[in-house]
Amino acid sequence: MRELTASLLRWHATDTQYALATIVGVTGSAPRPAGATLAVDTAGTVVGSISGGCVEAAAYDLCREVLRSGIPMRASFGYADSDAFAVGLTCGGTIDVFVHRVRPVDYPIVEAALRTGRVALVRDLDSGAVTTVDPNRTVGAPLDDGVAAEVRAMLDIGATGVRRIGCDEGESTIFVESFAPPPRMIVCGATDFAAAVCRVGGLLGYRVTLCDARAVFATRDRFPDADEVVVRWPHRYLTDTPIDARTVVCVLTHDPKFDIPLLEIALRLPIAYVGAMGSRRADADRRTRLRAAGVTDAELARLHSPIGLDLGGRTAAEAAVAIGAEIVAVRHGGSTRPLHATDRPIHPAAEPGRRRPNTSRFDLESVPSTQ
Repeated sequence: MRELTASLLRWHATDTQYALATIVGVTGSAPRPAGATLAVDTAGTVVGSISGGCVEAAAYDLCREVLRSGIPMRASFGYADSDAFAVGLTCGGTIDVFVHRVRPVDYPIVEAALRTGRVALVRDLDSGAVTTVDPNRTVGAPLDDGVAAEVRAMLDIGATGVRRIGCDEGESTIFVESFAPPPRMIVCGATDFAAAVCRVGGLLGYRVTLCDARAVFATRDRFPDADEVVVRWPHRYLTDTPIDARTVVCVLTHDPKFDIPLLEIALRLPIAYVGAMGSRRADADRRTRLRAAGVTDAELARLHSPIGLDLGGRTAAEAAVAIGAEIVAVRHGGSTRPLHATDRPIHPAAEPGRRRPNTSRFDLESVPSTQ
């Protein structure tokens, strides 16, 4: 939902009510994950997407109905042979969507979820009540201690999904959407290739840092697409900058005096990806030097060098695409083969379970509102 921040804040500034249609569950193959959101205001303006196009019109109608009635709705959109190109998902999966109205009284709650930082947005799928939970406080509808603890446990691991709370008549169903700061990409080496990788990193949703010890080359003018430009020896920067399991490091310096101390540290960190640019000859020399520095075979196995996929490109931009493609494949377990040469789902299932055949166009479930 954070991709809608600018639009939602504009609506808040003018006290414009709107409805949010959010995917709360995915079965089988679907183009968008749980948490994908479409918003419609009272004037009929639409922002966001939940399906890449195939169910947007029906979701729009639901939002308009919820804006009129104030009553939250749930809907299931699935594949049906007779209706595949109308509302059903032609990719074969099923998405469950929750639609609720957002009024001025709800703006502080929504804005708490939109701000930068680690926070979870909780929606009660029975009442439509909304709450935000961060590591230190809650804003909005009150949650009992057990529910708040469950939400914070999900936030700690960045989990998004439906949870059922309580039992029998006291059971309620909530959707927890966890937000975290964007993952980091640290690009080391102030080269033309690095400038292109910074552009690709931003496109992939990373917060990009360009780091080089040479102030004359590491300038904002040369790297306008980096979120920050740091003039330091890269290995020293890496020892004291925040990283997590999503962080990727791209070493593009081509110089052993930079590469070896940096890779010696990077390969021992719990991060997602470490890649280094260079010819096969340079790679062989690099690995020899790293072994001499005490890097183990297991640690070396984490090194993607020469960096990037073999796409046959020649330019800096083409090399950056190859590097970005390898990072995506590592992050999501992609085969790196052409889609036409594979039979795996194009949109991997987000949840276990078999596809439900012949699901109707959409099944609506209205629930009473307590707001």
